[in-house]
Amino acid sequence: MTNRRQFLGLGCASSMGLALVTEIDAEAAGIPSSFPVQFSLNASTIRGQNLSITEQIDVASQAGYDGIEPWIRDLVSYVQAGGDLSDLRKQIEDSGLKVSSAIGFAKWIVDDEDQRAEGLKEARRDMEMVKEIGGNLIAAPPIGAHMSGATSPPLATIARRLRALLELSDETGVVPQLELWGFSPTISKLAELVYVATATEHPSACVLPDFYHIYKGGNDFAALGMIEASRMHCFHINDYPEMPPSQINDKDRVFPGDGVCPLVPIIRQLLNNGFCGTFSLELFNPEYWERAALDVAREGLEKSKAVVAQASS
Repeated sequence: MTNRRQFLGLGCASSMGLALVTEIDAEAAGIPSSFPVQFSLNASTIRGQNLSITEQIDVASQAGYDGIEPWIRDLVSYVQAGGDLSDLRKQIEDSGLKVSSAIGFAKWIVDDEDQRAEGLKEARRDMEMVKEIGGNLIAAPPIGAHMSGATSPPLATIARRLRALLELSDETGVVPQLELWGFSPTISKLAELVYVATATEHPSACVLPDFYHIYKGGNDFAALGMIEASRMHCFHINDYPEMPPSQINDKDRVFPGDGVCPLVPIIRQLLNNGFCGTFSLELFNPEYWERAALDVAREGLEKSKAVVAQASS
């Protein structure tokens, strides 16, 4: 099985142009220096430290991540302050990082035609910004149809709207990943996620799962086995305490291995099924925001790699 995982990892590195070997500080703890996956820092994890995008890149690089997952609003702030995205791309590349994905909130899913048209314009702008800094993926959450009481369009309708978003990727080169939100009345179930992505009938359709959101939405993790590994380029990694799904919130997320999520067997299943994308650490824990950003990033990476190492053994 180990040889199979190594083969899968090499295949992914070849097909996606990714570096397989990652140096880490935790080798002394028995964590290997190579993985069949990459590791990224989602900017939300250190959002409370109020760092600029350039400072976030420095933190991700110094902590030893393979990539960074910036928020579009930070890119917008950078440009509005006079920054040039080509300079940001150079900083990312010089830091040895890649743009694993990006977080935007264009309202592509809403019923109102005018809002949806504006949402697609915003999505195009977001995609173009991601492309300028060297990325080719962006999150597509069900923003606008996620609140309790919000209108929940039929899944077939959502698929048509996602198709329109995917057609923008044909022009921009940046692919939207349908993101699971466990608190959404629309896309909270893995079955809904898979149905909508499949029903787009678009060759680039893909999904963005999240361990916390899978639990929050009341899903069984076994359902992940029904998703083709090549359709998961980025996967948000995190953990959560023992709380009912109805009570748990974003702020309750903790470092991988510090909660009760059965990460090791789930990740083992993902690897066995061929997953070779990026695990991006996405947390919103206010306690972590009180600490130095670099310390938080380093601990998050070490603990992410620890659970993947256990799953790979």
